[in-house]
This record gives sequence, C-alpha cells and structure tokens, in this order.
Amino acid sequence: MSHNKHSVTLDISRCKGCTNCIKRCPTEAIRVRDGHAIIKEDHCIDCGECIRLCPYQAKKATYDRLEDFSGYKFKIALPAPAMYGQFEELDDVDEILTALLACGFDAVFEVSRAAELITEYTRRYMKKENLPKPIISSACPAIVRLISLRFPYLVDHLLPIMPPIEYAARVARAEVLREHPELTDEDICVLFISPCPAKVSYVRNPIGVKKSAVTGTLAISDIYFKVRSKRKEIKFPQQLSQTGIIGLNWAGSGGEATSLLTDKYLAADGIENCIKVLDEIEHGTLHDLEFVELNACIGGCVGGALNVENPFIAKARLRSLRKYLPISRNRVKDSETVPEEVLLTETVGRNTTMRLSDDRMTAIAKMAEIEQIYKELPHLDCGSCGAPNCHALAEDIVKGEATRQDCLIQLREHYGQDNP
Repeated sequence: MSHNKHSVTLDISRCKGCTNCIKRCPTEAIRVRDGHAIIKEDHCIDCGECIRLCPYQAKKATYDRLEDFSGYKFKIALPAPAMYGQFEELDDVDEILTALLACGFDAVFEVSRAAELITEYTRRYMKKENLPKPIISSACPAIVRLISLRFPYLVDHLLPIMPPIEYAARVARAEVLREHPELTDEDICVLFISPCPAKVSYVRNPIGVKKSAVTGTLAISDIYFKVRSKRKEIKFPQQLSQTGIIGLNWAGSGGEATSLLTDKYLAADGIENCIKVLDEIEHGTLHDLEFVELNACIGGCVGGALNVENPFIAKARLRSLRKYLPISRNRVKDSETVPEEVLLTETVGRNTTMRLSDDRMTAIAKMAEIEQIYKELPHLDCGSCGAPNCHALAEDIVKGEATRQDCLIQLREHYGQDNP
C-alpha cells in the first residue's frame, strides 16, 4: 500500500471505464475494474498523463489554495519560470511579480533565480572524476520517481543536487528571516506556483530531502486569473525580477542542459520519449554522453497539466521575453566546490513495489508463470480486460488481481466452442 500523498486523483462519478488512460500510463498504474478506472497508488508517479488524456475529466490534480494559508504572518510566492509563458503581450516579468504581491503575497522569489545558481553548481559537480555517466537531471520529480520504479539501476546516475524549487524555498526563507528579524521560521509560508501535479506531489512527498522547505503548492491554472486581473491594474511595476536567460530557459526542454557548457548532452521531453532514452541508457547503447535532461511533459515544464496555455505558444512567448535579458543575473562565490547546502541529504531509493516477491526464487517462479500465461493470451493488447496489455493481464492473474476470464477474446472463443 502506498504511503504517498498523491496529487493525481480519480473522480469515479465521471469515469466511463474507457481505456484511454490505461494505454498511456507510463508505469501501468491504472486498471479498469467494475466499469471504472482505479489507480494503483504504489505505481503512480503523478506525471499527469492521464489528466491530459481523459476525455471525461475524471482524472484531476489536487493542490492547495491561497486561502488555506491565511494564518501565516508572511507569505512568499515561488513562481515557476513556466508561469511567465502563460500571459500574452508580456514584455516585463516584473508585471507578473508585482501582480502576485497584489494578490496577497508579501514577497516573491523566482524559481528561475535559483535555477541559475543550480546551473553553476551542476557545472562544478560535472567536473568531478569517476562519476557514473551520463548524469541524469533530478529536476523533474516524475522522472526521478519513474527511474526509482522502472529503472532502479539508474538511481546512481541521478544528479545529487537539489531541484531549483527546493533551493529557491530555502534561500527565500533565509532572506526573509534576515530582512525581518521579528519573524520566526514558523511565521513564514513559502508557496510554489506549480505547472504540474508531479511538483505538487514532490512537496507532499519530498525526494532527496527529509522535509521540503516549501509549505504548499498552488496551481498556475488556479491563480492565473487572479494575477491577470491584478496585472491590468498595474501601471508602474516594481523592479523585482532577478533572473536572466538561463533561468527562463529552464521552463522549456533543453534549457537546463544547454546551460552546462558541454556538447555531450541529450534533452528529451514527453514521458514516452524519456522511457526510450532511459531504456537505451540502461542497455548501454548511448555513448559519450555526460548529461541527460528528461522532462515528463511535452515541451518541458511549459507542457505541465496545471498550465493554461498551449506549451508551444508559451515557449514562443518565453523566447520573446528573454530577448533583452542578460545571460544570468546570479553568480556564486569564486570557488570550484559544491556546497553541502545544495546537495541532496537523503538517498533516492529504489522502489520495490514492482517486485513479484522479496524472495528471489519465488520471484523467478512467478515470472515463469507470467510468461507462460502470456503465451496463451491473444497478444492483441486491446485493453478490454481492464489491463493496458496482455502481459500486464498475465501479471495481474499471477498476483491474484485478475482471472483468465477477464480476457474477453478468450472468453468469447471458449463460449463459442461450448455453444456451436
């Protein structure tokens, strides 16, 4: 049983029991039983793919509301760089940051600002010797959970540096405490404005840190209209932005990797494409790569399920927005070391929920049984049994979660033989 507090949820009243979601879930976490979908929580990575695909809006993401944090004395907004691409005719990021203050925040700290610092620390880390190449970015929590679940032998390749969202929250808290000595850490609320359910889940179930410095997560789609309304009232925005081109680039696929000053990188987006890349890394067919950036959403964070704008339009807006920006506005002290404060403090474990058994011999026996049942199934992968494919059905049968009678093709053939 999963102990994760997931963001992706199912509204059974809306579900029609179609097979759209089960066919596209990257971890085979969804089944159709008794006329509606069920989500196997221990397999779900909160990528949001099912939210995009469901024609009946039966899948949705849960997140926090700004009103839930009214009891805090000081509220800090952490806008994701993807947020800027949601607004049309935006020439100045300060308009959005000033609008956030008008929405009730006491301060803003751009995640793109932290991303520029993380970029520099990653460059330094990559200079170390004897690293397991390629190093895989740990910025996308859906990808990290995917690796932990489906590619556990690649866990050691994950970059052991905090994602920008986490580092931004920690730096923002420290700055506010310095500027406002009358406040305590408990008085401060740090709210990340998220483009995707995976980052909502990250805050609830931190990866690589014992506890996240982020207090809660708001959806870009939820706060978008409030910000748009306040933006119309702003004539002279405050000069708040402290980010450059590198920080904004993190909103789209390839933005992180291209800033590392190396040609030996690969950037892929879209969960299916990422799985293909991970397969090749695991099988050793990708050579001479130093860094791999993977984003579960098409286009990168601009393609997240909690955005409001088409990801390609958002990406084009960001390209226009960064025209007159410096390369970077954030520098770190002259040193070649990577400080402890930016490193992950907890090991990213290998998720064992997909194991057939903790006992090796039992697991081998079950695998053989699965393969035997699979040979006897029609190999149509039609999904009518409620599983994504015939092999998944065979596994469900061995686990006692399904029966051979769930295969409607075989059931029809058997019925036809018995009733000539």
